[in-house]
Amino acid sequence: MKEYVILSLETHLFFGRIMKEHSLFLLAGFPAKETAFIQRADRFREEFEDGLRKTVKLADGIVSKSVLNSGEVVTEFTGKAERQTRNLTGIPIDTKITEAEERLRAGTCVTVNREIVSYIKMLNRQMQRSLNGLISLKEEILREVAGCRLYTTNYPLLIEHILREARLYREIISELERRGRISSPDLRNLELFWNQIMMEHAQFIQGLLDPTECELMESAGGFARDYCRLIEEAKEQDRRAMNALTARTLQTTKKYQQFKTAGTEGITGCEIRSVILPLLADHVLREANHYLRILTNAQKGRNSYGIM
Repeated sequence: MKEYVILSLETHLFFGRIMKEHSLFLLAGFPAKETAFIQRADRFREEFEDGLRKTVKLADGIVSKSVLNSGEVVTEFTGKAERQTRNLTGIPIDTKITEAEERLRAGTCVTVNREIVSYIKMLNRQMQRSLNGLISLKEEILREVAGCRLYTTNYPLLIEHILREARLYREIISELERRGRISSPDLRNLELFWNQIMMEHAQFIQGLLDPTECELMESAGGFARDYCRLIEEAKEQDRRAMNALTARTLQTTKKYQQFKTAGTEGITGCEIRSVILPLLADHVLREANHYLRILTNAQKGRNSYGIM
């Protein structure tokens, strides 16, 4: 059960925070009159914050060094971005969770017992219940927006985007509970999924920058086009010929990660004109860091989710 424990905790460290922030972004995007949607989004923000808090307590001395060093759990900007976003929106954010994550130690010689396995099972069930509810809320928001019955500052594509990520998270938890491990996914499908996520990040960034930020808008548009080409090539590529495309995707994502790092530094430093929340900038950076770890492990012949 060692693999089950480690992978569950690593999954929640990344995706649990992502879902907590999705809830916050939904919450921040509603007009004041939408009290019911605001309350529901805030409830899920609290639920995922609670789940992440529990995850961090269990993860110390267990999770892998590669995950902690990847920048997918927290970055150098996360704490500042949270404080700024809390001040700008008035939405509560427990920054002590981030401080605890920054102190997390990697496991070297991990042993598990029945007690911790029991805790992990309870945590997985809790996160799965919250996920089911959040997915239903996102689906409802998308229907209402598409039917012109609800206004939000979030693009319809962004709602579809965060819905896909939530469904992937649910699939991973379900497989962990069903099999105790995560099977190595098909590399082609994996790259298709994450390349679309990266492409849409670039499209969102381009649409949320101030029109005067011409150079940054052009760069974001360039990355959107790069990932669009990679998606089209992956669709046509024979599975046996994916290695060369993966190498190109890795190089593109390294450059994109540098762009996102500079962007997050600029937004948290109030040097870039935009309507991008500081925490959203850090959020998309962490997702790029996560994808970089997946691609790097794929190049080394490891399981694409970083499993040895």
